[in-house]
Amino acid sequence: MRHNKKFNHLGRKKAHRDALLANMTISLIEHKRIFTTLAKAKALRIYAEPIINRAKTDDTASRRVVFSYLQSKTAVSELFNNIAQKIADRPGGYTRILKTGNRLGDNAQMCFIELVDYNENMLKAKAGKKAKSTRRGRKSAAKAEAVEAAAEPVVETAAE
Repeated sequence: MRHNKKFNHLGRKKAHRDALLANMTISLIEHKRIFTTLAKAKALRIYAEPIINRAKTDDTASRRVVFSYLQSKTAVSELFNNIAQKIADRPGGYTRILKTGNRLGDNAQMCFIELVDYNENMLKAKAGKKAKSTRRGRKSAAKAEAVEAAAEPVVETAAE
């Protein structure tokens, strides 16, 4: 029986799956965005987010724990030096999955997985986005202006 065995095995044995996810995490840290299948991206998010969260505390123990998973000095230094500053105030959700359609050869669902704080287009769209007003808000604002104009007393000055 497979009670409470909910993670995706990706058709691989444990050692192969761990190596795959570690290599994909290294690529994600170095390139900030990778193109892969949706199943691998979902498995990578579960694997990579605790590792990225560990980088918030920059001490020797955290570096050793992260290095035990990744086995790459360049990825660990990139994670602790550059990425940790950008994610310092974010409580979680360090990655984003963007679906791109199906692969031509085998019709597998493909996607981008990226670090949230490194997508410049999404950051620009978020900063440039203004608040939407509803119809109800416009009518009430127009009514409020009309009421104010009617309520103001007309003051005439005797300039004659």
